[in-house]
Amino acid sequence: MYERNDPDKEGMEINMTKQELSALLREMSLEEKVNQMMQVAGGFFTGDLVAMGPIRDKGITEEAISQAGSVIGVYGAEKTRRIQQDYMEKHPHKIPLLFMLDVINGFKTIFPIPLAQGAAFEPELAEKSARAAAKEAAVSGLHVTFAPMCDLVRDARWGRVMESTGEDPYLNSLYAEAMVKGFQGKDLKEKYHIAACVKHFAGYGAPTAGRDYNTVELSQHTLKEFYLPAYKAGIDAGAAMVMTSFHTINGIPATGNRWLMRDILRKELGFDGVLISDWGAVEELICHGYCANRREAAARSVKAGVDIDMMSGVYAEQLCEMVRENVVSETLIDEAACRILELKNRLGLFENPYKDADESKEKEVILCWEHRELAREYARKSFVLLKNEGVLPLAKGSRTVYIGPYVDNRNMIGAWSFTGDTDCVATIREAVEERGEEAVFCQGCPMLGPDMHLEGFTEKTEEEISREECERMMEEAVQQAKRAGKVVLAIGEHRLQSGEATSSAYIQVPQIQMELFRRICEVNDQVAVVLFAGRPLDIREIAEKAKAVLLVWMPGTEGAGAIADILYGDFCPTGKLPMSFPYCVGQVPVHYNEYATGRPYREKEDRGRFHSGYLDIPNAPLYPFGYGLSYTRFEISPVELDRNSMRRDEKITASVTVKNAGQRTGTETLQLYIHDIAASVVRPVKELKDFCKITLRPGEERKVSFSITEDKLCFLTENDRWESEPGEFEVFIGSDSTTENRAVFTLTED
Repeated sequence: MYERNDPDKEGMEINMTKQELSALLREMSLEEKVNQMMQVAGGFFTGDLVAMGPIRDKGITEEAISQAGSVIGVYGAEKTRRIQQDYMEKHPHKIPLLFMLDVINGFKTIFPIPLAQGAAFEPELAEKSARAAAKEAAVSGLHVTFAPMCDLVRDARWGRVMESTGEDPYLNSLYAEAMVKGFQGKDLKEKYHIAACVKHFAGYGAPTAGRDYNTVELSQHTLKEFYLPAYKAGIDAGAAMVMTSFHTINGIPATGNRWLMRDILRKELGFDGVLISDWGAVEELICHGYCANRREAAARSVKAGVDIDMMSGVYAEQLCEMVRENVVSETLIDEAACRILELKNRLGLFENPYKDADESKEKEVILCWEHRELAREYARKSFVLLKNEGVLPLAKGSRTVYIGPYVDNRNMIGAWSFTGDTDCVATIREAVEERGEEAVFCQGCPMLGPDMHLEGFTEKTEEEISREECERMMEEAVQQAKRAGKVVLAIGEHRLQSGEATSSAYIQVPQIQMELFRRICEVNDQVAVVLFAGRPLDIREIAEKAKAVLLVWMPGTEGAGAIADILYGDFCPTGKLPMSFPYCVGQVPVHYNEYATGRPYREKEDRGRFHSGYLDIPNAPLYPFGYGLSYTRFEISPVELDRNSMRRDEKITASVTVKNAGQRTGTETLQLYIHDIAASVVRPVKELKDFCKITLRPGEERKVSFSITEDKLCFLTENDRWESEPGEFEVFIGSDSTTENRAVFTLTED
C-alpha cells in the first residue's frame, strides 16, 4: 500500500524509492494517470481562465484541471504555494504539481539574449547565469524551465535565432551543456536548482524560407551531423526534459514522429526523461494534415513517446476511452505517467511539494547585487565591435551627443524576457550621467515608423507620433550633431521585432531610424553606432557610413551600464559573432561551415562565369562567424605543428604566438578550425574545434597551443557512423572563421 508524506512537512531528505513510485502508479486510476500527462495554463488556477464554454471543447474539464500534472505560466512564491496546497488537498493521491515557465535568459535579473551569450565565447558564464536564473526562479516557486534552446540557426529571417547560441554545432554544444548544468546543478533536489528542458527536438532552427512554424527540409545526414550535437550535449549533461518542435521532418510532424522520438531521441541519444510537446502541438497534427481528428492526434503522439500534452487537452479528452477500447495500450500511459512521477521525485516534491518557494528569499535573491554584477559582466563580454576607425573609445570628459530611440529606452531585455521588469533597467542616459560625463541627449526619432505595430506575449506597441513631431525630433538631433565632436547613435531593432513568430523578409534597422542615421551622418562624420538587435541584420549602409559600430544585441538588465563601460574604455570589447551577418538577405541561410562545391568561387581570383557565385553580391557575409574587433591590435604568428602526422591514439599540438601590438590591454579569442581535405562524405571548408581566450598587455606576447586528438577529426561517415578516416587535414588558427593561417597534417592508418 502506497503512503505519502504530509505535504506540510518540508525538508525531508529521502526520495521515494522505485518500489514506492510503482505502488503509487498501480493505485492511480486511468484518469489520474492520463491527467498527469496534461499541462494547463496557470490561469486555470488563478481564476484568469474558466474551464467553461470553448475551453471544454479542448477537453480541459474541471476534473482534468484538478488532476493536471503540471502548470505553465504562473510564478511567485505566495501564489505557487497556495495553488500547490489547494491542489494537493483535492488530489486523490496528494501528488504535487510541477510549475513550469520559459526562463530563457534570466528570470528577473535579465542576462543578454542567448545569441548574445554565444558571442561571449565563454560557456562558463552561461553556466553561472543559468545558475543565477535558476535561483531566482526556484525561490519564486518554479520547478522547470523550457531552456536551453539548442536549435542550430543559419537563417536570420527566423526571429527565434535570438534564443539560440548560433550557427556552429561545437559552440552550441558547449553552451547547451553549460546551461543544463547551471540550471540543474549536480542534483535536482538541491536548493535553488530547477529542471532544464532541451528544445526544440529536432531541427526547428531550419524552417523553410525562415518562416516560423514552417516545414523543415533536412537530409538525415545534415540533421545528425550538424543539428543533433547540441541536443545531445544537453541530454548528456543530464537534462530532465526535452520538448518537441512544431515542424515536420521527413514529412512527419515532430510531435507525432515515432522515428524521431523513439529511435533517435530515446535509443540513439539515450534520453530517458520526460518528453513534452510544445504549446498545442499535439492538436496541430490535425492542421498539418497528419491526423484527421483529435483522436488520431492523441494516438500518434503517445505512440511517438510524448509524455505531456501542453495546452491542447487532447490527451485528457481522448486517451482514457482509447485505452478502454484497446486502441492505445495502457502500458504507454504507465510509461509516460511514471516518467512524470520520477521527475517530481527527482525534484524532491513528494517530500517538500513547495521545494524552494519562499517569499522572504524572493526579496533577498531577486535582482540582488551579485546577479546584477554578473549580468553587467556578461553584457560587456557579449558586445561585438564590428568597426572602429578611431572613434572609440570615447575620451573621458569629452563632450559627446547621444542620439537615438535607445538613449532613453529601458526596453532592452529581449522578447522572451516577459518575467523581467523594465523599471529595473537603467537607460543609456542614466548610465552616462552616473559617470559624470559631459554629454547631450536627444531621441531623434521614434523606435518605429507610424505604421508599424508589434505584439509580444504580454504587450503591444504602437507609437502615435505625427510626421511633424518626427521632423521636429530629427531637426533637434541634427542641430546637436552639428555642434558635437562625436555622436553616439543608439539605434536598432525593437525588442519585439525578434523572437517567436517574428519572421522577417527585410532584416534591417527600421526605416525611420535609418532616415535619422543618414541625416546625422550628413552633418557629422564622427558617428559611432550602438546597434541593438536580436538577430543578424543587413547593415551595409551603417557599416559604410559610420566610423564605429558596436553591436550590443538585447543586453539585459545591466545593459546600459555595460555599454557605458565599453564606450568609455573601461573595458575592451571581446565579443565574437556566433552567427554570420549577411551582406544582404539574399544570401540567407548563410554560414561559415559550408561545403565546398565542384565549382567554388574564389573572391578576386575567378573571373569566369561558371562558378558558384552571385551576379550582383559577394558570396561572403558582411561579417563572418567568429569576427570581432578590439580597441587594441593582435598579431598571430604562422601555425606550428609539433609533428606532421598522427595515429588515432596520438595527438598533434598546434601552436601560434600571439602579440598585443596595440596600446591597450585586450583579450583575443583564438579559434582553431579543421578541414578534412578528402573524405567519404564531403566536409565543410572549416569546422570550429576549439578556442581560447587570451588577455595580453601592450607589447606582450604568448604562445598558445591546442591539442588535436582523433575526436576532433570524427564525422558522420558514409557508413552512418561517427568516426575518423585517414588522410590529410588542414588546421587553421586565427581570430575568425576567414583565417587562412594554416598548416597541414596527416592522420595515418593504425
